Amino acid sequence: MNTSGNKTAVRAGQAFGGTGDRIMSRVVFCVAVTGIVVLVFILGFLVANGLPVLESTSLGEMFFSKDWYPTEEPPALGMVALIAGTLAATLLSSVMAIPVSIALAIFSAEIAPRKVRQCFKVLFEMLGFLPSIVLGFIGMMIIAPWMQVGLGIPSGLNLLNSSILLGFLIIPSVASLSDEALAAVPGELRDASYALGATRMETIFKVVFPSALPGIIAATLLGVMRALGETMVVLMAAGGAAILPTMFTDPIRPLTSTIAAEMGETPVGSTHYHALFFAGLILLIMTLAINLASLYVEKRGEKR
Repeated sequence: MNTSGNKTAVRAGQAFGGTGDRIMSRVVFCVAVTGIVVLVFILGFLVANGLPVLESTSLGEMFFSKDWYPTEEPPALGMVALIAGTLAATLLSSVMAIPVSIALAIFSAEIAPRKVRQCFKVLFEMLGFLPSIVLGFIGMMIIAPWMQVGLGIPSGLNLLNSSILLGFLIIPSVASLSDEALAAVPGELRDASYALGATRMETIFKVVFPSALPGIIAATLLGVMRALGETMVVLMAAGGAAILPTMFTDPIRPLTSTIAAEMGETPVGSTHYHALFFAGLILLIMTLAINLASLYVEKRGEKR
């Protein structure tokens, strides 16, 4: 009997660690290395094409001047208004969308019946694949005219319009990831809370939510990163004015829409060309910082 068991174990071990597994392991390794190499080349391409702009201007002018007139002679390359528009749209959309996303996740994971939760998961996934250009078209053709008439403003293409659309864009991803974080909380914690006499709401907000908080924060940061890097929505609905926004109804021109709108008409090798690549480098650094913050939160959660 022992001999037969040993032979079975050896065969299972050979099947698991056979030629097919070694091939797949090498394929996965090659794909991972390829992804890293591509990212390094992208970073090098941005640096090589972005840093030459510093030969024509200074970091002080780019980060402290609000004048963006790259086609003038000499060009004015102040990016304060562009960065402010990017941060304003990201912040406002996050303030509007994140509470809604977390509320939907809590309802889906902790309150809704099983069939309703499955419907919510499918809905989150479907909305997550909604093309951003469709939202931009809705912003231009529906929200902008309504906002212009209803609020009595010169243009409905502004910070508020684009932020509403960005918020709608990030809700599915944040809600879906937060739902998974809440569902991953062990059922024993809920049972122990109920055994101590806690109500359902007390269990959700004092036991489940704190346990899932690292995952929820990571999901939130990923949603913020999605809003930060979005292009088509802000290109179509933000107004395209490179000014510092002082009101929600002011038009803005984020970094992403500036790159998309101007890169096609910019002479290769010009100062304007290198300035747009430098703007892309700024965006990359901002998204990398948010990504690192998300990874840090996840690691802290694992340690807890």
